[in-house]
Amino acid sequence: MKKRYLVLSVLCLLAVITYLDRTALSVAEHGITSDLNITEKEFGWLLAAFSIAYGIFQIPTGMLGDKFGVKPILLQVVLWWSLFTVFTGMATSFVALLLIRFLFASGEAGAFPNISIAISKWFPTAERGRAQSFIWMFTRLGGALSPLFIMPIQQHWGWRYVFFIFGGIGLLWAVLWWFFFRENPSQMQGISQQEIDEIEYNRKIKKAGHKIPFGKILKDGNLWALVMMYFLYMFGAYFFLSWMPKYLRQGRGLDTSTGWFLSMPFILGAIGCLLGGFSTDLLARRVGVKWGRRIIGLTGLLMAGACMIIAALSQNNTLCVVMLSLGLAFKDFTLPVSWTVATDIGGKDAGAISGAMHMFGQIGSTIMSIGFGYLVSETHNWNLPIIIIGCIVICAGMLWLKIDATKHLEDTGESKVVTAEDPGLITLK
Repeated sequence: MKKRYLVLSVLCLLAVITYLDRTALSVAEHGITSDLNITEKEFGWLLAAFSIAYGIFQIPTGMLGDKFGVKPILLQVVLWWSLFTVFTGMATSFVALLLIRFLFASGEAGAFPNISIAISKWFPTAERGRAQSFIWMFTRLGGALSPLFIMPIQQHWGWRYVFFIFGGIGLLWAVLWWFFFRENPSQMQGISQQEIDEIEYNRKIKKAGHKIPFGKILKDGNLWALVMMYFLYMFGAYFFLSWMPKYLRQGRGLDTSTGWFLSMPFILGAIGCLLGGFSTDLLARRVGVKWGRRIIGLTGLLMAGACMIIAALSQNNTLCVVMLSLGLAFKDFTLPVSWTVATDIGGKDAGAISGAMHMFGQIGSTIMSIGFGYLVSETHNWNLPIIIIGCIVICAGMLWLKIDATKHLEDTGESKVVTAEDPGLITLK
């Protein structure tokens, strides 16, 4: 097996762990809220605490990965959030849990910007969409496995042991990462020269400077379209990671103890991630990078929003779960494309640009987390927020008409063009 696929496997394992850890609060919600007497509004603030910290630390952790390398930074953030996963199981009050959740998220914020940096170093440009699709597919598998693991643990030992076990898994991954990963392909023991040539063909890696050109970023309309798309996109994405278990249990009266209703959306989401990554690379070779990325983003989010609206309006609970599952599948169809475009546009500052996109996404997550709880408390209507989220996701899809993956962030002394013979490869001149 080629070494870059082993690297991808380790990164995919981390993707599973991130989603086991971050969805644990929502899946174990009934035990936690009952034990600590947490209201719906307070639960919304717990979800928002994650989003706020996750958003704040996106750019800093991405910049640190660009500057110091992905190996040490990813090691530190995984150790940090794994310890606070363990501390979550020790919380005895809402305030303590709120603080722990914030600190937990400040570490996990570094996961995906640094995973993107690793992919940009270890994969040729033409394979990055597929590599991202596997990463995001495994996040959804983590979401699907979460209730299947959490429910039995919670029933036998209580909700606290969920966080003790999941935190321990993260610490074990950190040990594996430190001994296995190498910053650059040429440093990996046993890698062939042929594979090094495949990875580095027609490509140059330049270490990012100490400063990000924020002036250019603020004037870049293309980048603004990308981050605003992701801002709206995360209204839908974070619903599935946060409020969905409570919505199905309280809003729809479903028995979620078996985990089936909670796992199905993430299983279809995993399929959507995989298909989206491969589809965008295929389309990029046939119609060019610009429309190869754009078509996937536009189509996926329009369909996702429509499915969420249909789910909320449906009187049949089974149809509701099916449509929500399809909604996540279509939404996740666009996810690898979003992160691929961030690295396409970002170039040597891929970590910082990915972090900026994700930071704006977390602002959307925060608004949704708090707003959902307050809207339900005031209206006692669990379906109204879903309809609003569906409309917002459709707006996110329309923004893809303004996003062009071939317009790279300007960098003095370099121009980036897409070669005619292979639109998936980017040449630096």
